[in-house]
This record gives sequence, C-alpha cells and structure tokens, in this order.
Amino acid sequence: MLSALMYVLVPMPCLFFGGGSTQFLMSRDGGGWIDAAKFLTGASAVGSIAIPIILRHAHMIETGAMLIELVSFFIFICTVLCFHQANLDDDW
Repeated sequence: MLSALMYVLVPMPCLFFGGGSTQFLMSRDGGGWIDAAKFLTGASAVGSIAIPIILRHAHMIETGAMLIELVSFFIFICTVLCFHQANLDDDW
C-alpha cells in the first residue's frame, strides 16, 4: 500500500504547481513553487524505489515482492515518459 500511495503522490506536484504540464520539469526557470514541485516530484520518485528495498532489507517482504514493485515502477516511469513525449508532439 505504501508503493501505491507513492504512485499517487508522484504526479501531484505537477498538477498543483505546474498546471498539469510536465514542461516545467525540464526547464531551468524556477521560482519558489516550481523548485518545490521539482523537489517533491524527485522525493516521491526516490521513495517509490526506496520503500520496497527498505522493506526487503527489514525482512518484511520477500525478494520476489521487491522485484515486482521495482518492475511496476519501471512500467510506471515508461508510461509517464510516453505521456510526456505525446504532449510534446501536438501535431495530431
């Protein structure tokens, strides 16, 4: 459930501080709120990877469960990158 919570938290800074666009993540422009959004997005992404690893280290989950969580994170990141690329290609 912690991983599912992190997947919900990853896009929230983009929605609240970036206006629903991912363009601000690639820019060097910044301000207080944009920098906070970048930090929260990064912290959420790192937490999504770290939680399964920490739980495995504490022997609360098995290695297979950790690998499933990491593969699901990889699929999630691929989906976000495809969505970002589709937003860049506004030709259709």
